[in-house]
Order: sequence, then C-alpha cells, then structure tokens
Amino acid sequence: MAQPTFVDGLHCAVNVFSAPLWDVLLWMLIAAGLFFTVVSGFAQFRLFGKSVKTMLGSRKGHDENQGISAFQAFVTGLASRVGVGNIAGVALAIGIGGAGAVFWMWLIALIGMCSALAESSLAQLFKIKDETTGRFRGGPAYYIEQGLGQKWLGFVFALALIVCFGFVYQSIQSNTITLSIQSAMGCVGETDACQSDWQLYKHGIGALLVVLAAPIIFGGIKRVSMIAEIIVPIMAAIYLLVTLYIIVINITEIPSIIGLIFTKAFTFEAAGGGLFGSMVSIAMMQGIKRGLYSNEAGQGSAPNAAAAASVKHPVEQGTIQMLGVFVDTLIVCSCTAFVILLATMPQNVADLSGVQLTQAALEAHVGSWGRYFLAIILFMFAFSTIIGNYAYAESNMQFLKNNTVVLTLFRIIVLGFVYFGAVTKVAVVWDMGDLTMGVMAFINLIAIVLLSKYVFILVKDYTKQVKAGVAEPEFKLDDYPELKAKIKSDIW
Repeated sequence: MAQPTFVDGLHCAVNVFSAPLWDVLLWMLIAAGLFFTVVSGFAQFRLFGKSVKTMLGSRKGHDENQGISAFQAFVTGLASRVGVGNIAGVALAIGIGGAGAVFWMWLIALIGMCSALAESSLAQLFKIKDETTGRFRGGPAYYIEQGLGQKWLGFVFALALIVCFGFVYQSIQSNTITLSIQSAMGCVGETDACQSDWQLYKHGIGALLVVLAAPIIFGGIKRVSMIAEIIVPIMAAIYLLVTLYIIVINITEIPSIIGLIFTKAFTFEAAGGGLFGSMVSIAMMQGIKRGLYSNEAGQGSAPNAAAAASVKHPVEQGTIQMLGVFVDTLIVCSCTAFVILLATMPQNVADLSGVQLTQAALEAHVGSWGRYFLAIILFMFAFSTIIGNYAYAESNMQFLKNNTVVLTLFRIIVLGFVYFGAVTKVAVVWDMGDLTMGVMAFINLIAIVLLSKYVFILVKDYTKQVKAGVAEPEFKLDDYPELKAKIKSDIW
C-alpha cells in the first residue's frame, strides 16, 4: 500500500476547506446575481445593445496617458476569461456533471452578468491614479477599503487574488498547454513508452513559456492590454469558426442536444454532504463552479482590468465587462459544449483529462488534424490567460506594496509558477484554484451587496442619460455628495 505523499495531504487539506465554502458560495452567487438583476430592472438585458455599441466604439478617443481604452479592458478581461475554462473547464464539467452542467453554466452567466456590471462599475468609481505612472488602477481591494472602510478585508482579498491568479491559475494554464501538446503528440496515459522522453519536453515547454511571457509581464498592464487586443479577437474568431462549422454540419442533432441539456439539468444526484451540499446536484455544482471559473462573474477578478480603463462613466465599463461574461459563456463555452456532446467518443474516454476530452471530440468531428489545431489554439488561449491573469495580480500587488523591487520579485515568482505548472502534475492545483477563487468570490459578493446602493445610483444616472439620448453619458461626482465623501481621488 502506497504511503500518502505531501501532495495527497495538501489535496485533502484543501478539500476540507473548499467543500463547505462552495456549499455556501453556490447559493450566494445565485442570490447576488438575482438581487442585482431584479433591483436594477434587468440591466443586463436593457443595456445589452448599448454595451455592444460602447465596446465597438471605444477603440479610439481615450486618453492613453491615463489608462487603457474600454475595448482594451474588455479584451484584457476576455484574455483571462476565455481560455482553459472554455475548453478544459467545460469538458471537466460535462465529464463529471453530465450534459445538465451546461444549463447551470448558462444560468449562472445570465444572472452573473449583472454581478459583473456591479463589480466593474464599483471598480471604476473607486479607482485611483498611480503616482508613478499616472495610470488608473483599482478593483475589489480598493472599493472594499474606500467604500466599506475595511482595509484589512481589502488586504485579505488582494492576497487571495494574488495567490489565485498570480500563482495557482498560472500553473493551471501552463499545465494545460503541456497536456494539449502531449495529447497532440499521441502520448496519452501513464504507461505509454513516450512518458520518459516527455519529461524532457515538459521542461522545454516550461522554459519557452517563461521566455515568451517575461517581456510582456515585465512591460506591465499597458503592454498586457496591447498584446491581448491583438491575440484575443483573432484566436476567438478562429476557434468559433471551427466549432460553428461542426455545429452547422450537425444542425439536425442540435434540438436533441438542447433537450438533453435541459433534461439532465434537473436529474438530481447529490453533490456533497452537509445541509447545503445535499440540496445540490452534481450537474448544478459543476456547472456553476466551472461557469464561475470561466466567466468570473462576481468573483472580483475582472474589475481589476475594468478599473484601468479611461471612460467617462463607471457604468460604461460595467456594461462592457458584463458583455464579456455573455461572450465567454453563452457563446464560447456553448460552442465547446456542443462539440463535445455531438461527438462519438473513443473507448479510452475515461483516461482523458478535460482538455484531452475536448481534443478527442474535435478529432472525432474533423479528423486527426483537430487535435493539432486545438493544441495550437489552446496554446494561444492559455498564454493570453497567463498574461491576463498577471494584469489582475499586478494591481493587487500594488495595493499591498507599490514598490518597484517588490513588484520585480513578484514578477519573477509568477514566471516560476508558469514553469512549475508546465513540468509538474497539478491535479491538486485545480482544487487549490477552487479554494482561492471561492475565498475571493465570498469576500467580493458580500462587498458588492453592501455597496449596492452606490451601484444603483450609478446605474440610474447612466440609464437616465441614455434615455435622454446622450451619446456618451458622463458621470459627475459633484452631483452626489454622499459618494464624494467616500472616494479618495478626484478623478470623477
């Protein structure tokens, strides 16, 4: 009998805290999303058209000396959102929770769009200008400190985000890149003869990722946003074209697949113990957990990119980040889900990991080139996520300690985790990611609900100007004395 390893012990310890946290967090996500949806008058639907126009029209006309454009903030958010969660995460959710998990991913995205609107609007309202660069930065840590007056809680949130996005998620991205390349080379399974040679390849891939990521990461969020503006639209378009082709050639089967998704969504099989866990199905738990990992609505990550944008009204950026949730889950994740559910899987499907499951499905549809295609696309997805994740972590590192030496050391550690993920088995890291993501979401959801009165002031002000026919609504802080006392900067 094999002796338990340190990793086994760590895995067990992580699950001890993660399982009960998610039992509660699942209901918090739904409740917060419904709260903001109802009280804002279903803003995610009312302002959807406006969000598209704003995003498309924001590529020019912003002040480059103060911040990135609303579009750059949108694609930086997408760079973190669109990636492993859309490919490996969806496959993982379906593999564990069945087709019904897709329904819950859709639902949490639709109501989560309003949570994304709320948190990103708050990030804009409470953003500050960096004394060194003159650029904007902000996020949950900043609106927790200013809006709630709880700097210690902002510190805890920032620390959780740094561990999650700066370290843990970077390992997940680089590990997924390694797995996809390994699968494309036909080296799947622990007993394959190529395993010994593959160990050397892992180190080469890890080193390559570090070399590629280093100049972007050391260039700061401005360079990250510029790279994301180029990579994200191209890779998303290519991936969507291939998946849409598969859907079109199987169009007659789509109604039955949709029926399967809705039917299995309400097939109850308890996901865990405890008062809350016993009330949750596996499909529901996996759909919501992987949905949050993918679209990040309410998690408190995307607001860090949103705060860096130079816009005239906080809600302007809030609607754009809201649109990011829609694109991520309702479009990209749905395409992946249909590709998997439409495929005839190989006999060794039980041996495949999340990303390898998607590769097998794509290969079943288009032939052997599918696995190579997905390996290339996933490399771009995951690499853009690495730099997008860094953008979030940097803002929170500056919240803790805005020091050049500390920031340089932090960047080196981030690159170390990129390498670590590529060369190491990180099954436990997915659970560590769930735990740190859960801590972030728990703190952030409480914060945005407590600060909801400010959200509604902003939404009401923005909606009033839109209804009046104002092309570019502008927020004036002097009109709201109750807000002015809370905000540190004079940006608004």
